[in-house]
This record gives sequence, C-alpha cells and structure tokens, in this order.
Amino acid sequence: MDPTASTTRHGEYKVVGGKLVVVDLTVDEEAGRIAAASVNGDFFLEPDEALEDLNRSLVGLDVGSTRETIARAVEAGLPVDAQMVGFDADAVGVAVRRALGHATTWTDHEWEILPPVALPIAVNVALDQVLTEEVGRGARPPLLRLWDWNERAVVIGSFQSLANEVDAEAARATETTVVRRISGGGAMFMEPGNCVTYSLCFPQSLVDGMSFADSYPFLDSWVMEALREIGVEAAYKPLNDIVSAAEGEGQGRKIGGAAQKRLANGGMLHHVTMSYDIDAAKMLQVLRIGREKISDKGIASAVKRVDPLRSQTGRSRLEIFETFMEVFGRRYGARTAEIREHELARAHQLVDEKFSTEAWTARVP
Repeated sequence: MDPTASTTRHGEYKVVGGKLVVVDLTVDEEAGRIAAASVNGDFFLEPDEALEDLNRSLVGLDVGSTRETIARAVEAGLPVDAQMVGFDADAVGVAVRRALGHATTWTDHEWEILPPVALPIAVNVALDQVLTEEVGRGARPPLLRLWDWNERAVVIGSFQSLANEVDAEAARATETTVVRRISGGGAMFMEPGNCVTYSLCFPQSLVDGMSFADSYPFLDSWVMEALREIGVEAAYKPLNDIVSAAEGEGQGRKIGGAAQKRLANGGMLHHVTMSYDIDAAKMLQVLRIGREKISDKGIASAVKRVDPLRSQTGRSRLEIFETFMEVFGRRYGARTAEIREHELARAHQLVDEKFSTEAWTARVP
C-alpha cells in the first residue's frame, strides 16, 4: 500500500448501559479498504490476546461495509471462547461506521430546541412530518420540539386499526379529536396538561448501524438524565416503553412510550409521550384496547398502568418542560429556536390535505 494513499480515521460509540468502544483505522483509499485497525476502550475482553484477533477481523473490509457485515466479520474473527463484556460485535460495527464517516454523533450536529407552543393536535402531528422533512433535506438543524395543545385528543399509530383502538361514539360524546400520526406505536390519550410529549427530528446518520431496539434507549439517554433530575428513576423496557425503575410497588409501571418514523429523504422522527396527570376513567371511555388490558382488574388498576409524572415528582408540567430543555441543551449545546413561518403554513396545509381527512385517519379501518 502506498503510504500517501492512506488516511487515518477515528470513531467512538458509547454502548447504552455499557462501555465506550473506540476504533482507530488506517484506510487504503485506492483500494477502498481498511488496512489496519485498533479497537480500544474501557470494555472487557477475554482472553487478552483476543484483542489482536478483533483488530485483524477488521482488516480488508470494504469502507462501505454495513454494520451487519462488520459485526459478522468480528464474530468470525474472534476465538470461540472469547467473551465481550460491556460491548459486542454490533457496537464495534457502529464505531467503525462512525470512523468511516457513514455515521454521526450527537456532537457532529448543531441542535435546536423548540419550546412548547399550544397548537391543535392535528397541527402538532403534521409538524412532525414537516420538520422531519426539513431536517432530512438539510433545510434546518436537527431539533427537539416540545408539544402543547388545548383539546382532548387520541393520536393513533400509523398502523393501528381506527375501529379497534377508538370507540367512535365515546369520542364524539367526549368531544375527543382523533388523528393518525406518521409513526408506528400505540394510541395516545391526550387532554390539556395531562402529558409531556416531545419529538426529535434528525438525520438518520445519528443511528446509522444501530438496530431499532438499540436506537430507542440511545435517543432517549438524555431524557433518562432529565428524569433523574426531577426525581424519577426510569429504564427502557424493550422495545419502546419507558418504565419506573424505582424499587417498590411501582417498579416496572409504564411512564411513557416512544415511536419512530424514517423518511426516504434521510430524516428521522423519534417521539415520546409520558403521562403527567392521566384521567384513566375517561381514557378508558375512548380507548378500546385499554379496556381489554385491564378488563379483569377494574378501573383502580388502570390508574397504575400509566404512572403519572405529577404523582412521582410533585412538580408542575412547566417545570418538567424546563428541566428537559435545560438537560438537552447542556448535553448537546442546543440553542433555543422557533417554528418557522413557512413550516407552520405547510403543517396547516397538511392538516387540510391529509391529517384531518377520513382517507388518512381511517386508512386502517
């Protein structure tokens, strides 16, 4: 290999709940392959000499290799008795992809925070699409947006059956707006002031090489810190539930849930709704599936199913918003911004053309 045709690359990946994996590569630019590799970090690997096997497993790989291809090479190159503690072959794959410039980190981006603004639920849902499209095409920086609203609503997942999820008669009687979002996941019962909801819009490169299961806790690692600051010990329950991790009767109770959507233009949406002060009885009037889940337990048990942040923290919803924004800004250097005029106009247009139409709301009858 001609030394003048080689470059050095550096990549890092902190495993969620695990260790830091660092990869230093020498790349043969003419051949488009990894010429030398050094994997290092605060992980554990046994036997000791397996590190040499790990490094050799990366040599010769194409610079365009997927995370899966890299992980398979690592697994094939390690001795049968090798033990990887605090990391795994997939984590090495992510670090290598970052070193090769295919994946980005939080600090590779300039983040914005959009504080809560009271908007109709349908507009909030439409903004998720608009802002993710804007980020995907590079028209605005990635962002954290906090939701607010002044109406009672149910927001169903992209693939849920409208009839199976929502009691249409009860929704009309309680003046509950029903809208469908672009991401998957379950139904959200939302009254004014009863939830804490946020959306992250960012390039897919941030989660390049990660499995869907790994991307959820990775994207919400900052909110776990924020929850600790307001006195809530939380953990992720695969695939997409945030639950109480505090010891005692409440351990394992659901605090909130996440959902995602990846757009063709490279933008990605990740949003989370956490209960602040749920009226469980009213929720069960409108949501059919909720009734089935607690049909043998009674309404009193329903309150325990979605543990409200208000009872756990004693803090106002505004205080929780402020803590979330402060922690996110501190971790990622995010600056406060606003929804742009043309973005809001496009969201209203999408409400008329899509999110308020029967064709979209009942697309899965």
